[in-house]
Amino acid sequence: MSNEVSSRRVRGDGVDLAVYERGQGPTLLLVHGYPDTHAVWDAVAGRLAGRFHVVTYDVRGAGASSRPRSREAYRFEHLVADMRAVLDAVSPDAPVHLAGHDWGSIQSWEAVCAMPERFATFTSISGPCLDHAAHWIRAGLRRTSGVPAVARQMLHSWYIAAFHTPVLPELVWRGLLGRRWGRLLERTEGVPAGGAHPAPTLAQDAAAGVNLYRANMRGRRRDPGERRTNVPTQVVVATRDAFVTPRLAAEAARPFTAELTVRPVRAPHWVPLTDPVTIARLIGEHIETAGRLPVDDPSPS
Repeated sequence: MSNEVSSRRVRGDGVDLAVYERGQGPTLLLVHGYPDTHAVWDAVAGRLAGRFHVVTYDVRGAGASSRPRSREAYRFEHLVADMRAVLDAVSPDAPVHLAGHDWGSIQSWEAVCAMPERFATFTSISGPCLDHAAHWIRAGLRRTSGVPAVARQMLHSWYIAAFHTPVLPELVWRGLLGRRWGRLLERTEGVPAGGAHPAPTLAQDAAAGVNLYRANMRGRRRDPGERRTNVPTQVVVATRDAFVTPRLAAEAARPFTAELTVRPVRAPHWVPLTDPVTIARLIGEHIETAGRLPVDDPSPS
């Protein structure tokens, strides 16, 4: 397999995006979450580059991409416009396969609902659509049997309220938490030490990225839309996820997705780092099963 990585700059929606490419074949776009960079996908991308043209990029506010300061700059419409610019640069004439983790998955849900013609398949990992999540919570609260599941998710989501606190999250990330984040992931998630994750820009990325929550969360909770897609979708449910409960991950998208496959994996939130072999296999299997492309086993021999 070819793991030589090339990089270039792509002009997004008023920002410059650092884009990384490896391999040949149909294009597969992998989108990272918070507070990560494209490097969270390195081990997965390396296993898929023998079959695909694998593309990753640092989203706005992260890594080597531009880091806007305003909250408004992190709204979904700008994130989706950035992704559209990347697609125009790397695969202007053909739909791509898409996978997202955490906020990379959340913004990917926006993309597959807003411009489904650009995607052949979608794999979502630990990042439900905010509108789907809001509808799921409302439906759960209407049923006595659903209240415990909603309550468990609320406990898992404690950090969201903290991120809406002015100034304090930025100070914490630029201080002790930013310096200790890598060791914390090693202890709590079993993330291997070394490699390019977390990035040297972690503290700045995390401080800027809290605006993802501030710009998007409250509006969708108050007035969730009907986000629907016909893109063949796979939801990978990390059953030991500390932030997204298995019930929410598995159930929220079902009423809004024409073709949905749910694949549970016994893993924590950062499963692209802790089990890249399984994630690479599941992405490949989904593409094969969805009937878009025959795929060989992406695991190394």
